[in-house]
Amino acid sequence: MDKITAKALPLPVLPITLACMNHVSVLPVLQVESLNVSYGHFQAVRNVSFDVQAGEIFGLLGPNGAGKTSTLSAVEGLLKPQSGTIRVAGYSILEQPMHARASMGVQLQATSFQPELNVTEIIQLYAGIYGLRLSKDQVGAALSDIQLQDAASKRYGQLSGGQQQRVSLVIATIHNPRLVLLDEPTTGLDPQSRRQLWERIETMREKGHGILLTTHSMEEAESICDRIAIIDHGQVVATGTPQALIDSNRDRPEVIRASRKGKITLEDVFIGLTGYAVRS
Repeated sequence: MDKITAKALPLPVLPITLACMNHVSVLPVLQVESLNVSYGHFQAVRNVSFDVQAGEIFGLLGPNGAGKTSTLSAVEGLLKPQSGTIRVAGYSILEQPMHARASMGVQLQATSFQPELNVTEIIQLYAGIYGLRLSKDQVGAALSDIQLQDAASKRYGQLSGGQQQRVSLVIATIHNPRLVLLDEPTTGLDPQSRRQLWERIETMREKGHGILLTTHSMEEAESICDRIAIIDHGQVVATGTPQALIDSNRDRPEVIRASRKGKITLEDVFIGLTGYAVRS
């Protein structure tokens, strides 16, 4: 495979904190304020606001059609909202899109890399897109970190679903982004692969990345998310830590009705707030 010779874009260094007199405030890695997204006469996102801090796993939960995908697409810069502001690592996604996108990494629910290339070639290829030149030893170290050191010369199409997701996560974070977007990353994985991916996500948090996670698994959200926003019909209906959401909603009749085991869970709260109807 030809070596990648692309040069990295010169990006200005963004200070992690803003100091004013004796007061120091930490900048969120993602700020979404008063976001509105419409498709014709249909408003998919209504005045949505939330932030993600460095070293935090933030879960964005909601039924199908609730507005999660539209919100993520706006954050990624794939669609232009009707109004609102989005800042990634301090950069406006509308006014400074190159810098904002360079500060984020994205892992989709299903990612299709070139199946005929081996794992080393794929990682080197996508590193080159970010202007990085990785040696085989550096790729080997990255694969060892995700327990795939024996798969360096294996074709991507020969990997299991869990292995492919781990490679995808490496590629999404290879440029050390401040913000990582994970769109239902564990869908379809077996319990062992899912737990391994959870560990990788928690390791990213420990390294200071801000992580925005979407998932339909309430167990997953309750297990690894530091804070959660539940969105329904395009609006945020609740925000807080998993335990705080459970504690503040446990006495609601609809939540009690949703409980099947006596102990109130995050899934009971989710159903109590968003209803029993199955969304298409």
